[in-house]
Amino acid sequence: MELPMFPLEWVLLPGEELSLRIFELRYTVMVGDLVRSGDPRFGVVLIARGREVGGGEQRNDVGAMASITACTELGGGRYALRCLTGERIRVHEWLPDDPYPRALIEPWPDEPAEPVSDEQFRELEDRIVVLHKRMAVARRRWVMPGRSSLLGGRRLRSLDPVQRLYSLACRVPMGEADRYAVLAAPTLSDRMTALREAIETVSARVEFDIPR
Repeated sequence: MELPMFPLEWVLLPGEELSLRIFELRYTVMVGDLVRSGDPRFGVVLIARGREVGGGEQRNDVGAMASITACTELGGGRYALRCLTGERIRVHEWLPDDPYPRALIEPWPDEPAEPVSDEQFRELEDRIVVLHKRMAVARRRWVMPGRSSLLGGRRLRSLDPVQRLYSLACRVPMGEADRYAVLAAPTLSDRMTALREAIETVSARVEFDIPR
């Protein structure tokens, strides 16, 4: 399917909320087209090289579908958007910007693989809790949210394994390269591995920052 695209300088994972201030002409045209069409969907991908403003950026091919949930016209051709990201997508072909980016995309669900067990999820959750405890020490904050609050409580456990893992990934303050590795992992087990590696990277940085 053909989809309007919005390249960003950060990675969005399925299930995340997105707020945008639209002021660049090509994207004000895009928002107007989406509103008139009655279809609020567009794609978001990470910029591989370049900036959001001005055009000419190089783009990655794995991203997420986003839908506008609220649109406020600010005047002067500017908009404030609230959006929610949904399923993962993969770009097959970038089309000419006319005037905004467009691409032929397809949904990219996780490929078949061995299931991830509850024990593996619990082990990953333990790592995230330990990471946040060490972050609290590094920042000299001696009070941190409880485990249930930090991990999402009952809501997290009610999610399917795919969204549960994305939700846990959103609780790790990793860099964009690691977030993209999590998003682009072909299977659920590959994503689990990518997230573990990201936690190790963040943990090493946090340990370096802890005062001795």
